[in-house]
Amino acid sequence: MSSPFVGTWTYRSFVSDPNLDTPFENLEFGRANLVISEPTAGEIGGTIGGTGWSLNLGGTIASGNPDTIRFTGSGAIGGENWVYDYLGFLVPTWPNGIDQRPAIVGTIIRTVPHSNGQAPAGYVGQWIAVRQ
Repeated sequence: MSSPFVGTWTYRSFVSDPNLDTPFENLEFGRANLVISEPTAGEIGGTIGGTGWSLNLGGTIASGNPDTIRFTGSGAIGGENWVYDYLGFLVPTWPNGIDQRPAIVGTIIRTVPHSNGQAPAGYVGQWIAVRQ
């Protein structure tokens, strides 16, 4: 049986700005298609990417309450090495929920700097993914 994480997800990430007056569109860190596979039980593969960019995924899945996924996305984008680490949790379903879709919530950290120092390592954001 494959993991509930396996599939194609719509991914969005957000900057960690606590200011309620910040316009919502200024909170976007990234958006992508997240495709998760499970080539071996408990291990994941796949890609995260959008128009003109893609990172390869490698990581693990752990059963629990909630189920957890941890992976690294890495690849060459515009001649630079991009590496991000992701930690996510499968959102439980509401017993009487209406229009609820499977979702993952989590956190992301930029592991390797890029953009000539304009995107430093250590930058943290939050992310959500909804199954397509």
